Amino acid sequence: MNPAAFQRLHAEARRLLLGGQFTEALPIYARLVREQPSAAFLWFEYGNAASGLRDYTIAEQAWSRAQRLAPRHAELLSLIGHQYQALRQPVRARDCFAAAAAADPKAINPRISLAVLLEQGHQLAEATSVIEECLRQHPGDEQARYFRAVIERREGQLESAENRLRDLLKTEPRHPFVRYAARYELAQILDRTARFEEAMTTLLAAKQIVAGLTDTALLLQRYDEDAHHFRQFAASLPKDVLRRWNDEFPPPSRTEPARLAFLGGHPRSGTTLLEQILDSHPNIGALDEPTAFQDILQPGFYASRDFSPSRLNLLRRRYLGALDTELGPRAAGRLRIDKNPSPTSRLPIWLRLFPELKIIIALRDPRDVVLSCFFQNLALNGTNVNFLSLDRLARHYSDLMDIWIIAREWDGIDAIESRYESLVQNVETEGRRVTEFLGLNWVDTQHQFHEASRRKQMYSPTYQDVTRPVYSSSVGRWQAYERFLSPILPRLEPYCRRWGYL
Repeated sequence: MNPAAFQRLHAEARRLLLGGQFTEALPIYARLVREQPSAAFLWFEYGNAASGLRDYTIAEQAWSRAQRLAPRHAELLSLIGHQYQALRQPVRARDCFAAAAAADPKAINPRISLAVLLEQGHQLAEATSVIEECLRQHPGDEQARYFRAVIERREGQLESAENRLRDLLKTEPRHPFVRYAARYELAQILDRTARFEEAMTTLLAAKQIVAGLTDTALLLQRYDEDAHHFRQFAASLPKDVLRRWNDEFPPPSRTEPARLAFLGGHPRSGTTLLEQILDSHPNIGALDEPTAFQDILQPGFYASRDFSPSRLNLLRRRYLGALDTELGPRAAGRLRIDKNPSPTSRLPIWLRLFPELKIIIALRDPRDVVLSCFFQNLALNGTNVNFLSLDRLARHYSDLMDIWIIAREWDGIDAIESRYESLVQNVETEGRRVTEFLGLNWVDTQHQFHEASRRKQMYSPTYQDVTRPVYSSSVGRWQAYERFLSPILPRLEPYCRRWGYL
């Protein structure tokens, strides 16, 4: 193939890859790497196309080839690390970032990425070492200064972390993330030291910065359209819908009996705490917000009006296979739990594909839920855009929990509600109740869930909270912020009454 033809073909492959057309892109990349087998970036892109199709064998082979071809190319190694990070393979991601840092002793970004993964894996001493190395070479680097404060806050060095953050903010950081994230972090410290007024003021300033980074009005419009659709869809279903779905997809026609439970509820209702307690059971494999529902079940559900057993079984196999891939060796013989608060609004999809699904819904005082969500520094997307204001958060709470209020009345639903307040009051009593609902006996290892959590890479924004024994200081936290919450309390009142908090 002549150079001009090769360039045209590569441009077409890259266009398809960037457009998410992985099926069309993959064979073109296979041809390109045969033409130029020594081109490391081609192998990298080939791996990305394979990963998009969930063909992880080809993806890992391609990325490994790219690494062998360019072992000192820091940028490429970092890009591969981010691919592994997205696939929830933290060990391989850390290896790539470490290799990138070694390849370029002055590079900041791979070191920051490495430190983030170490901190998320609760390896605080190692993360500190990496950040200190950054600061020795680049004392003024905004990301390193911010992240050093994060680690100090996690280590309980609140005064030092606060001083570091205030010094950083005085310089008016140019990095957009640091500009708002430092304020989020400072608000956490102010909250923990009972300076509630300043905490909320600082938090509102962070929200304002985030809101200015994108077209939030467009994101909210799309969210509202989706929320309206799902509410209407759930409300249109008859009370006996589960019997109908079970008749259309009876157990004998299911190729695999799914040992599966869904753990949902509104974010910050205690789902992560409950997930970690259940995951400490030797016969349970709980997953922390896996992407398989969003990547496989939901798009597959809407891709066709064909709900025949053969097609439903295909989607079930793909979804369960993705969960088992993430669980790894722990998958064999275990009850899978998909902990995913936001997809609670998609319960009809779950139950259409898995009529046998066991459902656990976490409940918590809605006022504490909304306040806790408001303090979270979350990546901005079509759902989390609601977390930029208390009014939108109250609306989001209604949108999600109204789906559960509808679904819990369906005949034959196999579900249990678990209160956060009951869990922190007595872990064993409430944990045993939920464990037995899943058909298992409580075991002593579940008491020590926080010790196991310290050894795990977690993906929930609240990964830091479950590495210590249960604490009850978050119960009734909303009262310190009642003045700020007062405009939305009337909207939350019906839910407070329904769940027994008034």
